[in-house]
Amino acid sequence: MTTTGIKTPVTTPSGGFDSAPLSTSSRATHAGSKTASGSARALDPSLQSEGDVDLPLAGLLVVDMSQFLSGPSAGLRLADLGADVIKIERPGQGDLCRHLYISNLELDGDSTLFHTINRNKRSYSADLKQPADLEKVRQLIARADVLIQNFRPGVMESIGLDYERVREINPRIVYGIITGYGTQGPWVGLPGQDLLVQSRSGLVWLNGDASQGPVPFGLAVADMLAGAHLVQGLLAALIRRGITGKGGLVEASLLESTLDFQFEVLSTFLNDGHQNPSRSTVNNAHAYLGAPYGIYRTQDGYLALAMGSVTRLGQLLECEALAAFSDAKSWFDRRDEIKQVLVDHIATGTTQHWLDKLEPADYWCAPVMNWNELLEHDGFKVLDFLQDVVRDNGAAMVTTRCPLRIDGKVLKSRRGSPKIGEHNALIDAEFSLGKSGQEA
Repeated sequence: MTTTGIKTPVTTPSGGFDSAPLSTSSRATHAGSKTASGSARALDPSLQSEGDVDLPLAGLLVVDMSQFLSGPSAGLRLADLGADVIKIERPGQGDLCRHLYISNLELDGDSTLFHTINRNKRSYSADLKQPADLEKVRQLIARADVLIQNFRPGVMESIGLDYERVREINPRIVYGIITGYGTQGPWVGLPGQDLLVQSRSGLVWLNGDASQGPVPFGLAVADMLAGAHLVQGLLAALIRRGITGKGGLVEASLLESTLDFQFEVLSTFLNDGHQNPSRSTVNNAHAYLGAPYGIYRTQDGYLALAMGSVTRLGQLLECEALAAFSDAKSWFDRRDEIKQVLVDHIATGTTQHWLDKLEPADYWCAPVMNWNELLEHDGFKVLDFLQDVVRDNGAAMVTTRCPLRIDGKVLKSRRGSPKIGEHNALIDAEFSLGKSGQEA
């Protein structure tokens, strides 16, 4: 979700990165164990990463002024890769995501959603309507490598922190923006909310069976994809800056990310006479794939079947009716008929019964597992994918880790999400905020 449509600005900061010689600004601060003013850094590296992983973004300062999910998810990924991410929040209320609950679940006064996507960050509260606070943020921007924001177009301009003015403060900054629908056109002022973007993008016509009407994804895919795309753009711009010394502006939108997510099937539509996707009426799992692709009920659960020869499947399952579909083109043209045969046949056995027939023949299949079943399986346990994160006050939760490995090591951090303005005093001292250039 972007903050498109929200009128009240919160706070803001900025960003960039180098392989070139260190400058006297943020790089001098983050390259070693002391700040530019010579004081010891307050950030405890042991909280950012467990073990001896050499994090690739260590030394990078990111000012994250975004809210909700898309922007903060980008900041989270940068933090997991070693960046020092400072989250700028409005005093008192903070990120609105603190009060955006999933299943009404709350921990230590904040939603678990907030905890999940804002772990491994520090919080700095600032009221940008107050000149003194705004000046501190500007000073932080001057030291930062990356700025992330996801306000509706015009908000940052109104407080003097749009890209054009920010690069006057810090020409080497890499400035990242996520919007709902871009910065031009009739949808610019509309709420950049995930479900609304999915609905405009055509994505909802790919899910569910033909009889169901539009079916949205059960995840905030537009938000998460836009956040991931922004990270890709930020890292590319940082590499360019390391080569040329030039900062830059990186823009992503929920709509463009959702369209890119559909590049394969949308390209088919564009080159196939603009025929809208036609979903299967039986166990649809992909509007553009034929039988047997789908999920089938068994006596005790469900079985997933991916693409494969229908006649070969019939032999393995001892389903003689499938022998009639020897023409491979019929596997798409007559997919509903084939799938109905499979529905009736697969319901007569257990999931394991069918797996025992299919897996030895390397026919693509899988049991359909719920989360409890997944977590108990050795295939999940070997990934070491869960971690405990803890706030400074001891409030703890279990969540997932960064999905990447660096040099063969998983990336974990036990630092939980921050309280609003929890690190103001440390950050003020670390970056000499509020002082004149001569005093700093």
